[in-house]
Amino acid sequence: MVKTIKAAVFKAQCLAILDEVERTGNEIVISKRGRIVARLLPPHGAMGTQFPQQRLRGSGATVGDIVEPPLPASDWEALQHRKP
Repeated sequence: MVKTIKAAVFKAQCLAILDEVERTGNEIVISKRGRIVARLLPPHGAMGTQFPQQRLRGSGATVGDIVEPPLPASDWEALQHRKP
């Protein structure tokens, strides 16, 4: 879950908030008068990852056949007008 704080709180506790982002690796959203004005993210390579996509590792699942097309050949319009 993303933590949201007001700009005045960020201003008063900036260094502590920066330390929290570094320690946890979690994003913090900063708002001003109810509008989101900034997002504070850990730098690339923080928390042991080289690329942001690596956080998705292991979150996917293979469902069904990954080699065959999702539709049978009889449903392909291009194949219906082919001359024998």
